[in-house]
Order: sequence, then structure tokens, then C-alpha cells
Amino acid sequence: MTDDTTSDDTLARLAAVIESRRGGDPEKSYVARLFAKGDDAMLKKVGEEATEVVMAAKDRDALKLVGEVADLWFHSMIVLAAHGLQPADVLAELRRREGLSGLEEFALRKVRAREQQEGP
Repeated sequence: MTDDTTSDDTLARLAAVIESRRGGDPEKSYVARLFAKGDDAMLKKVGEEATEVVMAAKDRDALKLVGEVADLWFHSMIVLAAHGLQPADVLAELRRREGLSGLEEFALRKVRAREQQEGP
């Protein structure tokens, strides 16, 4: 399947929609309702969607898996917005990790965590 838009564009547009609904009427907007309920409600949805991703993958249901990952990404984007972040921040981190093996990335994270614990 090909598409004329990039994933960056799609995510940026969705982030703009989320932001535009942030202060909206919770009776008329699901996004506004989640923001009104606060972090716990948003985080609960991310957890629920992550579980649904796992279940769809275990069932080997490709169509359901794609739908559940879309739900997980959407709810994760709401959490990002609540913390003043954009999909571009996540994409930049993924680009930063390009070319690193997973083991190298894991080792770097351990070093950074140790440095933060030790302080300046």
C-alpha cells in the first residue's frame, strides 16, 4: 500500500487535531474528555491499548493488530501532548537511534541512567 503523505505529516496533522480539541467540550470531544479527566485516565487508556495490541498479536490477527496499534499510537500521542511533546520529538529520537544496534542502545541507556544517579 502506498500513500502520498509521509508518516511525519500524518502524525503532525493528528497532533494538531489533538491539540485543537484539548480545551474543547468534554461532552462533544473524546480527546477533550480525556484531557479533562487527567493523566490517570490517559495513562489507563494507553495501558488498555497496549494490552489489546499484545492480544491481537498473540491471536495473529493482522487487521486487528494494525487497528490496535493505531489506537495505542493515538492514545500515546494524547499523553505526549499532555506533556508538551509532539510526535516529532519521538521521530527525532528514533532517527537518533538509527544505525545503533539494540544492544548498543540499551548499553547507552544504562550509562546515562548511572550518570544521572551519580549527578554532577
